[in-house]
Amino acid sequence: MKSRSKSTPQALKPRHIPQRSCIVCRDKRDKRELIRLVVNIENIVEVDPRGKKSGRGAYLCPRLECWDTSVNKGRLDYALRTRLSLENRQALLDFARSLPKKEA
Repeated sequence: MKSRSKSTPQALKPRHIPQRSCIVCRDKRDKRELIRLVVNIENIVEVDPRGKKSGRGAYLCPRLECWDTSVNKGRLDYALRTRLSLENRQALLDFARSLPKKEA
């Protein structure tokens, strides 16, 4: 009688990690490494730390240079198809200054 070999369980496939691009430097990174910004129904741009809020979104690196360029040069306005108010612009720059100085 032929002996049957035990079937081995299939190897686990690595989990798919979504990739996104920073709207300024265009670096492609894991979605969780970037910071999502979303424009809400009141036309205010806010940080979306969990990445679940509804609305048009854009991603930025956690680097101050990318934030300065996106807010001051209009890249964020273009990506989100909106116009940032002065208060909204200042709030985003304040958030950017609270980011760590060096990337991990």
